[in-house]
Amino acid sequence: MDLFADKPPAGRKPSQPLADRMRPATLDEFVGQDHLLGPGKLLRGMVAAGKLQSLILWGPPGSGKTTLAQILASSAGASCVHFSAVTSGVKDLKKIIQEAEQLRRSGKPTVLFVDEIHHFNKAQQDNFLPHVERGTLTLIGATTENPSFEVISPLLSRCRGLLLKALSPTEIGTLIDRALGDRERGLGNFELTLAEPARAFLIEQSQGDGRVALNALEAAATLAQAQGQNQIDLAKLQEALQKTPLRYDKTGEEHYNVISAFIKSLRGSDPDAALYWMMRMLEAGEDPLFIARRMVIFAAEDIGNADPQALQVAIAAKEAFHFVGLPEGRIPLAQAVTYLASAPKSNASYKAMLAAAEDVEAHGSLAVPLHLRNAPTPLMRKLGYGKDYKYAHDYEEHVVDQQHLPEELRNRRYYTPGDSGYEKKLKERLESWAAKKTSKT
Repeated sequence: MDLFADKPPAGRKPSQPLADRMRPATLDEFVGQDHLLGPGKLLRGMVAAGKLQSLILWGPPGSGKTTLAQILASSAGASCVHFSAVTSGVKDLKKIIQEAEQLRRSGKPTVLFVDEIHHFNKAQQDNFLPHVERGTLTLIGATTENPSFEVISPLLSRCRGLLLKALSPTEIGTLIDRALGDRERGLGNFELTLAEPARAFLIEQSQGDGRVALNALEAAATLAQAQGQNQIDLAKLQEALQKTPLRYDKTGEEHYNVISAFIKSLRGSDPDAALYWMMRMLEAGEDPLFIARRMVIFAAEDIGNADPQALQVAIAAKEAFHFVGLPEGRIPLAQAVTYLASAPKSNASYKAMLAAAEDVEAHGSLAVPLHLRNAPTPLMRKLGYGKDYKYAHDYEEHVVDQQHLPEELRNRRYYTPGDSGYEKKLKERLESWAAKKTSKT
C-alpha cells in the first residue's frame, strides 16, 4: 500500500514532504513562539489588526520562520511573493515592484518574503530600501544569523527584528503527535504507533527543529510500512535519522555562542561543562587549533599569575596536538581543558594591561625619566642621561626605591595581585618590597 495514497487537501500533494504537508495555515495551528503569538503579544496584535510591519524573523532552522511569514501575509489579505538570493535578481525585483504597485492601487498589499536574507550582499539589500520606505511592499526577511551582523543598518532600522526560539521538547512532541494522528495531511490513515523510547529519541535528536522531526518521522514510517509493521520503534528512528549533524556554523552566530559557552565554563571553573562544549565544537568540525589558541589566551587572561603553569599547559597542548593530530590529539586538549578549568583564577594581569593601555592612549608619548635613559655617548651623559640611576643588583634583595614611570604617572599602580593561588605569594612579595622602600625614605 502506498503510504500517501489518500488524496490530500487542495494544494497539498502526496509527493510533498510531511513537514510541508503539515505546515500550519493559521496561527491557531502554529506551534511555538508564544512570546510573539500569545494573547496580547506583538504578532497576535498585528494579525488581529490586519496590518503588518516590515519584519526580520531571526531564529534557528525549523522554528517556523517561513510558515509564520505566510500566515502573517494571509491574515493581512496580502499577496505573498517569495524572493530568493539564489534564483532572483534585480530584474525579478523590478517586476515584483510593478505588480505590487498595481495591487496597491487596488487596495491589496504585497508581502515580499526574503528567505535567508543574510545571503544577500549589501548592494542587493539596498535595492529593497526605497520600496519599503514608500510602503510599496512589506518586507519579511528570515535569517538564521544575527541580523545585527548580516543585515545592513538602514534596512534593519526600517524593520522590526523578532527573535524566534528553537522549539521546546514539548512543542516538538506536539508536532509529532499531530502528524501521527492527522488523517488528511499526516500519517493518521496508517494507524501507526510510536514507541515511547523512539519518541523521546526523536525529540532529543531534532534539537528544536520541527522540520527535522517531521521528516525523520516520515522516513521511519516508510520503513515500518515497508516491513509490514504498524509500530515505529527506536531502531527504525535511528536508521531514519542516521546521525543528525550538530547545528554549528563556523562562520555564523552559533559558532560564537558555543565558543562563548566554552570560555565562560572555563572561567566559571566547571571542567565538565568546558569538556562538553569542547567536544561539541570538535564533533561539529571546528578547527582544533582554534580551540587551542583560545585556551592559550584564556590561560593568560583569566588565570594569569594565579597559576603561571597554566599558560605552559595550554601551549603544550597546542604543540602536542600539532604533533599527534586527530583523533588522539583530543586527549591533550582535554587535559588542558580540565587543568585550566580547575586552576585558580585571576585577571589582574589582564586588567593591569588595560589600565596601562588607557594611560598610553590618554597621555601619549611621555618623556622617559633622565635616569632611565640610555647614555652611550659623552654628550648624552653630559645632558644627564642615566644620571643617578640605581642598579638594582647593588641593593639588598635586589630591591631599589626608584621611580620607573614617567613623572606624570608617578606612583601609578596597574598590577594588583589577588589572593588566589601563586598570585597570593606575589602579592605578599610586592607588599614586602613596598614596605622596605617606605622604611628607607
